[in-house]
Amino acid sequence: MDHDIISHLKAAQNNSIAATSGGPPQRTINPFFGVGPITDMARDEADSRMIRFEFEHWLEANYRKLDDMGRDVGSFTAAEIGRSMHRGYPADKFLLDMMREIHRYFEFPKSNRMAVGLGGGHSGFTVCALHFLTVNDTAQHVYVDTPAPESEPAKASGFFRQSWGAQIVEMMRYARSGDESRIHFAKAEGGIPSSDLLERMGIKVFFGVGHETTGATTYSKADILNLLDWIDRNPAEHHAVLDATSMLGAMPWGPEIVSQVMSKCCLFMPFQKAIGGVSGYFLVSFTPQALALVEENQKKPSWAIPRQLKLAAPADPKMPLSGERSVKLGPIYDPELNKMLGGVINTFSTLAFAETTFGLLRVEKKIGPVAEMNRRSEANRAAINEWMSNSSLLELGVTSAEHRGAAVTLIKVKDAAVTDPAIHARIIARSKQLLSYDGITHPNGEHESGLDVARYVNAFPGTPGDYRAWIGGIRPVEDITALLDNLKYAYHRARIVVMEEELARHGISFPPAPSASDRVRKDDPNRAYKVLVCDFIGLKFGPDGKPDHSAVKAHVEAHGGVFHDGAAADAGKLEKGKIHFFYQPHLSKPDEIRPLTDKGQYDAVIAAATFLPKEGVFAHGGVRIGAGTGNMGSASWGGGNGEGGEAPLMNTPSFNSRATAQMAFKALLKVCPDLPVEEMHRRTAAGAFDTGRDLKDFPTEKLEGKRLGIIGYGNIGREMAKLAQAFGMTVAVHARPRHREWIESEGFDFAAAPEDAARGADVISVHTGLGPLNAATGKFANANVVNDAVLAALNDGAIVINYDRGECVDAGALDAAMASGKVRHAAIDADLFVNADTGAVSGPMAPYLPLAEKYPGRIELLPHAAADTEHVSRVEGAKQAVNQIMDAIRYREVVNLKGDLPEGYSVGGAMTVAGVGRCSGQTIARALDGTADVNSARAGAEAMAAIWGALATADTDERRQMLIERHGAALVKSFNQYATLMRKLGIEGPYT
Repeated sequence: MDHDIISHLKAAQNNSIAATSGGPPQRTINPFFGVGPITDMARDEADSRMIRFEFEHWLEANYRKLDDMGRDVGSFTAAEIGRSMHRGYPADKFLLDMMREIHRYFEFPKSNRMAVGLGGGHSGFTVCALHFLTVNDTAQHVYVDTPAPESEPAKASGFFRQSWGAQIVEMMRYARSGDESRIHFAKAEGGIPSSDLLERMGIKVFFGVGHETTGATTYSKADILNLLDWIDRNPAEHHAVLDATSMLGAMPWGPEIVSQVMSKCCLFMPFQKAIGGVSGYFLVSFTPQALALVEENQKKPSWAIPRQLKLAAPADPKMPLSGERSVKLGPIYDPELNKMLGGVINTFSTLAFAETTFGLLRVEKKIGPVAEMNRRSEANRAAINEWMSNSSLLELGVTSAEHRGAAVTLIKVKDAAVTDPAIHARIIARSKQLLSYDGITHPNGEHESGLDVARYVNAFPGTPGDYRAWIGGIRPVEDITALLDNLKYAYHRARIVVMEEELARHGISFPPAPSASDRVRKDDPNRAYKVLVCDFIGLKFGPDGKPDHSAVKAHVEAHGGVFHDGAAADAGKLEKGKIHFFYQPHLSKPDEIRPLTDKGQYDAVIAAATFLPKEGVFAHGGVRIGAGTGNMGSASWGGGNGEGGEAPLMNTPSFNSRATAQMAFKALLKVCPDLPVEEMHRRTAAGAFDTGRDLKDFPTEKLEGKRLGIIGYGNIGREMAKLAQAFGMTVAVHARPRHREWIESEGFDFAAAPEDAARGADVISVHTGLGPLNAATGKFANANVVNDAVLAALNDGAIVINYDRGECVDAGALDAAMASGKVRHAAIDADLFVNADTGAVSGPMAPYLPLAEKYPGRIELLPHAAADTEHVSRVEGAKQAVNQIMDAIRYREVVNLKGDLPEGYSVGGAMTVAGVGRCSGQTIARALDGTADVNSARAGAEAMAAIWGALATADTDERRQMLIERHGAALVKSFNQYATLMRKLGIEGPYT
């Protein structure tokens, strides 16, 4: 017996494991499926807070303070309205605006007035029952479309569904001369007799409460046409009162019939539920005939009506008991006059009314008119029907397709593998935990985090469903499909947990699952991997007088690698399961590297400046210490562009970016400001300089106010721009158009073309890299990007800086510009190679050498030293390169990919120095690791938002000054701290 049970449980468990093997489905946009059809549909908490800001801006723009002469003296704020009283201005305007917009959007006819009061849907129902019904008209029969309270069909629905009829019964039962026999009930929820039968029964008031939210049903088209026919037979005496909580914006009967319902029926609703608001109030729309009935009934009331629910107020406030009462003085909106006829006696939340108006206008802007909302609701219902027709696990609780609600749906599980009701209930409960934020925990302690895709999807007791959800037209149809997919997934995941719990009762245990953070190794433990390191990985001299690579060696060993000084061929037997790094920094020429690598002698390579020939084979990838990869010529990854091949090409951007930018800026500072420091020092040291007499002979100009044109918005270009900005220079940056918003967000000017960056500039600095090689022309994309046209656009006497690649500047054009005086100084940092045998020079520096002779003192040449002489940058870049090679070999994860991703590898993201280069999601995620930093960032942002918000809404100069005196120091301090924190965390610059 136990064996059969265990087999059954395991089969169900395995079935669900297979059903969920693909992982969670697409998320829903908004998880709140327990609120009304017009929720705000915020995507997440950030979106919700943004909507709140949007609401406050809207409120401030639309509700203004007026002085005694009616002049605008500023805006009301949400804080003020939250503390204000509910009578007078602006409270009356908030109420009037809300009533007008609800009446307009849902297309109630102007003949129908609308009452408002505190409470929810039951309050609206109570108002209708107390005012429509009377004991004085013995011919008034009432029909309620729910089973009679305490009948067998009604008992299955519980108290909530019986409460409608029970209230009417109690009214008649306890009233003097009350007659319960005049109350008629349906045999089933939502049943409407034919119009002939209703007329024969003498029905004068019809209460339609059988199709409300808990049952997820609606009236069919035939039902509605039947009800409308009954009304038309005697409009003066036939009154239909419908619960519209799940009807507004979800009437699936077509525009013409919907219009008749809005015109001929009285509708009550808890509007805070429909709009997704925070304060409870009800609305009731009345036909003119219905209001006439209310007026007549109040001449001789049948029962006391609580004051907060009373629609007819005394005409003479001194005579509340014996005086005339009239709905013309009640809390009722008259759309023809666009005014409230009377006020609301109880304090209401003015802010909640404002939220309703804002929410409704926002929905209209997002969705369109109510006809479109109705259409979308009907489309969502059709999508559910279609999805369910293909489901063997889930089915709809409402069997009649034409009675299925278009605002709310009931869903139940039909699982042949689970026949025990208690186990079924446990699975449903666990699935709701997974659908929400709770998550579920397996018997072995493994926890599955909550999906947070569908909260509050509980079905009411007695209803035919396991889940209930609002599915109205505010939601796109894709969100409905996502909901159903997630219900199915969550049920299966919950069934796995419950099956495991049942198996545990039978002695079956489950080992702990591996941690999600434990990455699976993909390298061969029976193999020794070899990595060539062919450039210096430390530039500062150590105790032995040689460049010190000890920090990188220690890093390799700390991460489980083995470091070797020398070639792989000389290393002897290598330990298997390890990654071995072979340090050969004196390799510099392709002819030296080719015979050592052309047969795959090394699995991977790390290089900085050394050029790798096409024939070099590195099956597991290569990393360039630096950003540009033009020197990484191996065909293993398709050459310097990384396009093609079987191995990944990677780089370590940003490690030397600041060093390079600082060196480039140093070149500028040598000549601008153009104070002859060396001459002044010599004369001062010799005692031959008189400050009073001689200082006038050395005028100069500061950098502040000068214009710098930068070509390229990579890491170095951006760092150069930031340095210039710190010196007070204006900066124009040329880059591709997609960078424009980020360039401008940092306070730089965007230049569409290189000439635009140069136009009016006192300095031009290029930072593009060579770009891809055009195989057809043999030229790099960015060769000669600084040409004669760019140089001609500069101010006279400008400075040219090229600390990028020598080829980026047209040396001939530079020669002409220097000869004409257009350029007064140039600084070039480029590779120079000298043949050891002949002394012949080559490389991108070669074209500039004649200029040094031609313009002595006006041009400074460096042998590409800016990026390759800073020790810390090289060490940190090398460490990062080691990590990237290890990840590529061990886990087949590629960090800082350049070019194509080879088959079998996954992208491991990007890694840069904090604050250099692009900020990414990983940057922000790393910031979240520090709770103190996150709290500080939030506190700073909230303080600035609060103070700026107060200053923006201050009415007068006096009030602004008061705020500045109180909060000015806090504002500046908060900004300073926030900016410092963002720089520390690297959350600045362009985002990728």
